[in-house]
Amino acid sequence: MLSHELLWMARNIELNCPGIQVVTAKNALSGKSALVTGASRRIGAEIVRQLHAAGASVAIHYGKSSQEAQALSNELNSLRDNSAAVFGANLADIPALQTLVDSCVNWSGGLDVLVNNASTFYPTVLGTITESQWDELFASNLKAPLFLSQCAMSHLRESRGLIVNIVDIHARRPLKDHAVYGSAKAGLEMLTRSLAKDLAPDIRVNGIAPGAILWPEQELSDTEKQSILQQIPLAKVGQPSDIAECVLYLASSANYITGQVIAVDGGRSLGW
Repeated sequence: MLSHELLWMARNIELNCPGIQVVTAKNALSGKSALVTGASRRIGAEIVRQLHAAGASVAIHYGKSSQEAQALSNELNSLRDNSAAVFGANLADIPALQTLVDSCVNWSGGLDVLVNNASTFYPTVLGTITESQWDELFASNLKAPLFLSQCAMSHLRESRGLIVNIVDIHARRPLKDHAVYGSAKAGLEMLTRSLAKDLAPDIRVNGIAPGAILWPEQELSDTEKQSILQQIPLAKVGQPSDIAECVLYLASSANYITGQVIAVDGGRSLGW
């Protein structure tokens, strides 16, 4: 956030030089539109709020959480009319992805930012792994980001836009009993770099690798939580806003960054 002094300077420049618009955090994405998948709650919802606060119109995708998505849209539209809309889609259904992109563009008039945030996460113990588990985990974590990016690329080329893939620090360091999930996220990290090369120079593509941001919805014991905290140099769990602020940075200020995966993990990926 800008300091009070910088905000005061920005207001004075705008007042004294009417032809100049000073870009602040509140209008950095004014006139731009963003589609965020899995955006009805948790990290996705915070990404939507941050992009909206910076002036963007936000398309809130949901899979099953329609009530939460609509509540978030209502909240944002109460702040700025017709600045948010809700779109449901099964990301495993490839034809539905083109419909999702078309619906978003028809609503907003274009597309500047695509955030592939939606993710399925659960353990898969070797010896019990099924093909349906493989299909489900790869569908949300790798297949959908690829095909959704492909559906959106013509619009993103037109706007010289951005794709942000939410990866995971476990794309590089395996998490016990999560062989399928980790493999899918590792694929997403490589996809991020591949898309950055293939879509340059018109579209930037970057990734964010969260560490322990929110505890999993599957309950962890206090012992398990303490073990994770001991692996984090900053000795604390992160917040959804930590990821959302990194997305906002990539969308508003990082014009010379592409093909990178930024770890937002309190230093945990340094080693454990």
